[in-house]
Amino acid sequence: MKFIKIGKFNVSILGSDSFGVRSLATFVNVCNKNIGIDLGASLAPRRYGLPPHKIELERLSKVLLEIENAINISDYIIITHYHYDHYIKDKPNLYYGKTLFIKDPKKNVNRSQSYRAKVFLIDNEVQNKANVNIADNNKFDFGDLKLEFSNALWHGEDKTKVGKLVMARIICNDQSIIFGSDTQGPGNQEALEKLIEWKGAELLIISGPPTYFAGYKVSQESVEKGLENMKSLIEKHVSKIIIADHHLLRDIHYKDILKDHYKLANDNGVSLITAAEFMGYPIDQLEARRKELWGK
Repeated sequence: MKFIKIGKFNVSILGSDSFGVRSLATFVNVCNKNIGIDLGASLAPRRYGLPPHKIELERLSKVLLEIENAINISDYIIITHYHYDHYIKDKPNLYYGKTLFIKDPKKNVNRSQSYRAKVFLIDNEVQNKANVNIADNNKFDFGDLKLEFSNALWHGEDKTKVGKLVMARIICNDQSIIFGSDTQGPGNQEALEKLIEWKGAELLIISGPPTYFAGYKVSQESVEKGLENMKSLIEKHVSKIIIADHHLLRDIHYKDILKDHYKLANDNGVSLITAAEFMGYPIDQLEARRKELWGK
């Protein structure tokens, strides 16, 4: 596993949309503990009316193998919500014996995520065979290491049908990193205010807004708010490094969309990058290039 050292943290992003899969899978080694965050990955079943290309399927298999290895060596595992690209639904035994910090499956949760949580936790016996802790608005103190979670926040715009999630902050002594999950920019004010409250992190990992859905599955106004809030994250110095990836990288034109953000980040001494750039890999937007892949 390849790590990037950021202060006291060794960070490895195992999957992301800039790697060619739907994922924000992150693995952190800090304070002598291994912490896995949203260790899952998937592919869009259809994009441009096309199924996943062979190259995407091969990439997913590679990423999932690395994710399974990460789960096996994790001391703590965080699941911010129950979308299938954020945990491994088909192999519950991977979680047996592990210490989990999970989005509350019964409160502030929509019907779809509640059902998925029931299958994962109850039907597949994870609840009985793992040490399961509710993350929402809770803090966990392990001495030098502390885990802190937001309350349940919208997955992007307010009142979105896709439900809610939690954000996570990992603190080791006087340093921290933040996992903003799928807040999409963030796309709502409550998430923005929490991130500003947590400001001063070494690293923030967050989903950018789904610009490829603007005016279609999400409103143009919602996407613009997410983009504007990303500027606030930069201006408020929430983190020295901001990784904006996931939904944002499904837009082949994301760099043009972020033109002003890059200038603002440069002016404020903030590094605004994708997960692939953070890890030193080439950007590979396979989903956004699906027509091209099938054309070849």
